[in-house]
Amino acid sequence: MNLRVLSSYRHKMADLSVLVTLAGIVIWYCWDAFTASSHILNLMLILPVTIIVLLLCLVEFVSQLYVERLPSEQSEPIVTIIPVVALFTSYVLTLPWLGFDVGTFLFVGLFLWSHGERRIQWTIGYAICFAALMAFFFSTMLPYPMPMLILYTDY
Repeated sequence: MNLRVLSSYRHKMADLSVLVTLAGIVIWYCWDAFTASSHILNLMLILPVTIIVLLLCLVEFVSQLYVERLPSEQSEPIVTIIPVVALFTSYVLTLPWLGFDVGTFLFVGLFLWSHGERRIQWTIGYAICFAALMAFFFSTMLPYPMPMLILYTDY
């Protein structure tokens, strides 16, 4: 068997196992939430997200089976991932002080900037829109208050 074909087969099996594991975890979490409380308020966010994730897993699973992809010769080194992990860690750790709105804005803006987006108006505009929409969404969906610095949402 060709070494490149064997490598492609291994990548495909690894990708499929990740998809199956993700689907299993999502199903387990949904079942656990349902057994804890089958009330609609408990499942209002969990059930739609579960369905969306399972549909995406199914689409990717079928795509992995029927679309031939050869692995690229050049893989992304771990050094390029470390700044993103550090940025996300600092985002999570500073949420109590910065608030969800400002923290999300800074995280999205810095993430886009670190990945090469240099149009400052686009980066700031996207980060503001994303942070405002996420802050509004989570503050209305969650039964407990979200820490905010600028936006005041008391629903």
